[in-house]
Amino acid sequence: MTELFHVDGHKTILGMVHLKPLPGTPFHSEGSLREILDDAVRSATALRDGGADGCLIQTVDRVYSVKDESDPARTAAMALIVRAVVESTHGNGFRVGVQLMRNAVRASLAVAKVTGADFVRAGSLVGATLTAQGLVQADPLDVMEYRRKINAQDVAIVADADSMHFSWLGGGRPTGRVVKDAQQAGATAVCVSHAEEQRMFDMVASARASAPAVPVLLAGNTTHENAARLLAVADGAFVGTCLERDGWGGLIDIDRVKAYVEIVRGLER
Repeated sequence: MTELFHVDGHKTILGMVHLKPLPGTPFHSEGSLREILDDAVRSATALRDGGADGCLIQTVDRVYSVKDESDPARTAAMALIVRAVVESTHGNGFRVGVQLMRNAVRASLAVAKVTGADFVRAGSLVGATLTAQGLVQADPLDVMEYRRKINAQDVAIVADADSMHFSWLGGGRPTGRVVKDAQQAGATAVCVSHAEEQRMFDMVASARASAPAVPVLLAGNTTHENAARLLAVADGAFVGTCLERDGWGGLIDIDRVKAYVEIVRGLER
């Protein structure tokens, strides 16, 4: 499944589709699900038509459980949205990913499996990390047993190894070692990020040294200005703010997508 994120030097561009709070969460606005779904389809279509390779549909519910769990209404709403995106963007290899935050990996796998999505992103697949909502502790055995139970081995898993969503609790564990741990646990690819470019370069180098076969994606902090430098060393990136109208959380702008894609494709020539 690594070919989803690494094919002959091709850089995989995955746009972020950020959702407003879903049903079953404290900040959901009653009656807004139709609008949330329509906006998700609109943004995903703009990514496809702008030349991106896929999208990650990510919940933004403001507050989250630290456990691997998701309210049933929330999971059902996510499934409706993801299925609508899959149907609207079908064809040309466009990939759709699922992430129910903070770390509802099993629910994300279930949504991906029943909707025909291609991958999930796991904020914490191995180890533990401290977040604003509290301590998130991974349970890779539980995740992989559930993945097998629902026959979702065809759903790829991208694991955060060192990013805004995951930092090894207590520190002291090199990025590459975490990448190796994630690979051992079943990750198809990993993602890393840091606001400082040199730190990003170092993270990618550490990952390459420890697990050279694992695709490494950048998990944020790329822009039209730095994409050529950062994507030169990575296999791809999750891209959000610089593609969204009115800043983070806005609709995807197709012209911004086209401009970003043109920059990155220049690295492949």
